[in-house]
Amino acid sequence: MAKIAYILLCHKDPEGIIAQANRLTAVGDYVAIHFDARAKRADFDKITAALKHNAAVVFAQKRVKCGWGAWSLVEATLNATRAAVAAFPRATHFYMLSGDCMPIKSAEFAHAFLDRAEVDYIESVDFFASDWIKTGIKEERLIFRHWFNERTHKRLFYASMDLQRKLGLERHVPADIQMQIGSQWWCLRRQTIEAVLEFCVNRPDVMRFFRTTWIPDETFFQTIVRHLVPEAEIPDRTLTFLMFTDYGMPVTFYNDHYDLLVSQDYLFARKISPEAKDLKDRLGRLYAAKGIPFEISNEGRSLFKFLTGRGRIGRRFAPRFWETESSVGRGRTLMMVTCKKWHVAKRLVDRVRSVTNTPATEYLFNEASAPVPDLGGIQSTLEKRTRHRRALVRMLCDYWQTDRLIFCIDPANIDLIQDFYTDKAVVKLLEIECDFTDDFLIGHAKRVGLAGDNTPPETFNRLLPTIRYDVKFESDRLRDLGFDNFFRIRQSGSVDENTVPLAEFLGIPVEKAREIAATDYLFTD
Repeated sequence: MAKIAYILLCHKDPEGIIAQANRLTAVGDYVAIHFDARAKRADFDKITAALKHNAAVVFAQKRVKCGWGAWSLVEATLNATRAAVAAFPRATHFYMLSGDCMPIKSAEFAHAFLDRAEVDYIESVDFFASDWIKTGIKEERLIFRHWFNERTHKRLFYASMDLQRKLGLERHVPADIQMQIGSQWWCLRRQTIEAVLEFCVNRPDVMRFFRTTWIPDETFFQTIVRHLVPEAEIPDRTLTFLMFTDYGMPVTFYNDHYDLLVSQDYLFARKISPEAKDLKDRLGRLYAAKGIPFEISNEGRSLFKFLTGRGRIGRRFAPRFWETESSVGRGRTLMMVTCKKWHVAKRLVDRVRSVTNTPATEYLFNEASAPVPDLGGIQSTLEKRTRHRRALVRMLCDYWQTDRLIFCIDPANIDLIQDFYTDKAVVKLLEIECDFTDDFLIGHAKRVGLAGDNTPPETFNRLLPTIRYDVKFESDRLRDLGFDNFFRIRQSGSVDENTVPLAEFLGIPVEKAREIAATDYLFTD
């Protein structure tokens, strides 16, 4: 059975480190600690005194002063790893952790998980071909030598790089090494760790190269492991769940994130708030528990994006320079049907098409599968449709030889709706107001990837009010914008109540509007 030696890098919270070490070793695993040499000596003494009788804990023989983005982080990791390899000959896996990490599965589950496959878990993608680096310098991390830290000596960091560039001092990656990049939170087999440590001794040229690269903790192990281990034995993933905000900062988890965390397809999570005492206590008990079943839904990232995205809606579809003065066409009438229940809007449009013979299409800018005639490729992707939205609608009018066109649009596409309202055409908007049961909202959450079949009920209970509010917010926002020619029909409204706005929206006789409004299956879920 797998036995794990945790490589614990930390720099604060001595009480938390002591608790973490005791928690991880209580179930038969091991811990090797590197405590930052920049931290208070009293904190380090407190940790060593508390753990000196725990035979499953060892400390790195040499403590390093660590700096973000510097080689010192890799050096500290190697020092702790060497101590773990020497002290724990029975360890089968070595798992990199920080002091902010906590288990989100039981030790029983973690051991069984690692026993299932003879592989190394490390995120490792091509440094140059991937888009892993989102902002900042890229090639410059490698081709220049970095002696200064960008965070503490920004001016010297960039002055040194500029000087090397002017003097033509760019260097090459070692010829037999293919640079990789990825998360620094890995779990490697013993034979892989031993091969990496041997590589460090035998390849001083590679070690010299990495010592002066920038942020080597994202490239060193990722590159060396890929160099030493067959690709089939690297699943290219981390076992530590972490997320980043829009600003590139790690998301911090608090007491109310327990259910979300334990349902993710990972063994650990970072970073846990130091103030989240209840969460740490629950996760600590979970790690020692036996016979706990885990239902994996793995929707954490999509949930976070949804919940934090509320209120951050900007003008994503502002007019492009090539669309200046473009128009659907003066004298044409554009009718948009908006509804969160897409099947209801589609049924209404289908009935309108059959009763009035008005050309219509479905969710043109929301569903790639929406039926659209071949217009020379402009309709081929949602991105193209949105980018050339007015040209697309104009071409549809020309294709069907009509001056009246109906299409469906999701109420979240407020920017698109506003953009069409600035057109020279006559623009109308019909909102279909539906009733939303909990079952429908749960199904909606699954359809859009906010939840899965195994999402815990507790997560749904917290998520449903937010989704319900979000739907209501979209409807309220449409009304608050004060669009001209804005009409509304309701699921709770009678046929008579819905007939009048439908007739005005479509510009058809009341009798025909009543025929459409009386469709008995219109609002059926």
